Order: sequence, then structure tokens, then C-alpha cells
Amino acid sequence: MGLDDLITEARSAETRDLDLRSTEELVGLMNQQDAAVPAAVASSAADIAAVIETVVDRLHAGGRLVYVGAGSSGRLAAVDASECESTFSAAPGQVLALLAGADAPSPLEQEAAEDDAEAGCRDVHSLGVAATDAVIGISASGRTPYVLGAMEAASAAGAATACIVCVPDSELGRLVEREIVVVVGPELLAGSTRLKAGTAQKLVLNMISTISMVRLGKTFDNLMVDVVATNEKLRARVRRIVMTATGASQQSVDEALGAADGSAKVAIVMLLGGLDVHTARSRLAAAGGNIRTALQP
Repeated sequence: MGLDDLITEARSAETRDLDLRSTEELVGLMNQQDAAVPAAVASSAADIAAVIETVVDRLHAGGRLVYVGAGSSGRLAAVDASECESTFSAAPGQVLALLAGADAPSPLEQEAAEDDAEAGCRDVHSLGVAATDAVIGISASGRTPYVLGAMEAASAAGAATACIVCVPDSELGRLVEREIVVVVGPELLAGSTRLKAGTAQKLVLNMISTISMVRLGKTFDNLMVDVVATNEKLRARVRRIVMTATGASQQSVDEALGAADGSAKVAIVMLLGGLDVHTARSRLAAAGGNIRTALQP
């Protein structure tokens, strides 16, 4: 299938004459277009869940989640990966992204790098991707050479492979074990896949990283108990999290956090379990970091 045949490159009959419309009309039109994206994502819920289960299995066994992308897709993946360390205390390098032309000095040169399939292969080999890892390729068109090269190498290395694409029957989809297809249709601007396709990719990436971390015990209820408090805003957030989770007074929370070296998880187990810091740490370690398991008698 040629580029001109892809639905991601098609012109939308609903968005013609953009340059003749008022700013207010354009805002409404873009909002209307974007509103259809969540439904497209929902239609792939079963496939998304299956990919997440695979990711959780690999991470639980000590492997890594590796995203691969180019252009807007790669940059979205890089943002998602970078958030995992601070939000969930993911180990450095546990969730990461390979971006075509990552070292290129300009966005235009970075975009050109997406045509280099051999670079994708080299980057996967340089990262030492193995059977313990899960590798997810992100490409709206499902035909980006850098991503194809990387996924071929990941598959050959025995890694679990999946992809997020916005067209059916893609070349990338045929390369991987699991495929997430989110068809959002033609873009407001023909071929500008940073719009609806990018929004769809962002929603799916949010699901993959967030739900994987939930399944790994990185949350308690709907609280981010593994936040790394590196600034005053985050330290205040950790204090609120512990107070919300335990119902304890601010003084008790501050004392527990002080003893726990700022760890919300340890402080919560201390306060809910009536435990000293050493016992709380031991319980959490034995429970693999899961607060509910650590609190069981």
C-alpha cells in the first residue's frame, strides 16, 4: 500500500476551506474532530489490555518496556517514558524510548532520520534488547522505516513485540505479535498525524504506562504513592497523599515521612499498620512494594 492510499493521508470532506473559516469556527471544528478520538481508542480496548498484560509480565520479571518511534510518535513515546521514573519510581532505564534521530541538531534532521531502517536496527542492538523485554513500535502509518527496522531486530532478539498504528493491515502490524489499531480517519489538515493520530497515540501510551504501573503495585487506591519528591510541589503532594491514605494528622505524617526518608509507601505502611520504620520497610520488600500485601497480617 502506497502512502497516498493510507487513511492517515486522506483529505477530510468535513474540513475543507479551512483558510476561509473564522478562528472561532476552526476552534469548534478541531474540538469536534478531537472528540471522536476516545471512541476510536475504546474500540481497541481488548488489544490494549492484552499488550499491557504482556508488558506487566516482562517488567515484573525484571525486563524493560521499550518504545520505538519517529517524529511526533517518537516524541510522544519519549515523554511517556520519561514520566515513569519520577511518577512511579520506575528504575532508571526500566521504561525508555528509542527516537529516530534523537541526537540530530534540528527537528528537520530528526524527521529525516525516520527513513533509516538500519539505524532502528542498530539502536535496538545497542540497547541490548533481549527476550526479557517488551518493545512497542509507534507509527501512525504503520510503515515508518526506522520503526520497522527496530521491530525486526527486537523480534529477532526474542522480545515481546507490539505496535500502535492508525491504519488497518499495516506492515508494522504484520511484524509484531500484538497490534493496537486506532483508526481515527483523515486529519483536519491532510496528513498531519500529530493531530488526531497523535492524540490517539498519547491516550494509548497513557494507558500502557499507567495501568502497567498500577498492576505492579505502584499505586495505593488511586494515589501515586511512588512519587519521587524532587521539589517542594512534589513534597507537598507526597504529604497530601499520605494524609489521604491514612487519615493521620499532618504532624504524624511529617514524622512518619521523616523516619521513612520521604517514602510515601513506607510512611503509609507505618501509619496504617502501626509499625516502626524498619518493620514497614521489611514488609514492603517482602511484598514486592505492594502496600496492600504489606499490610496483610
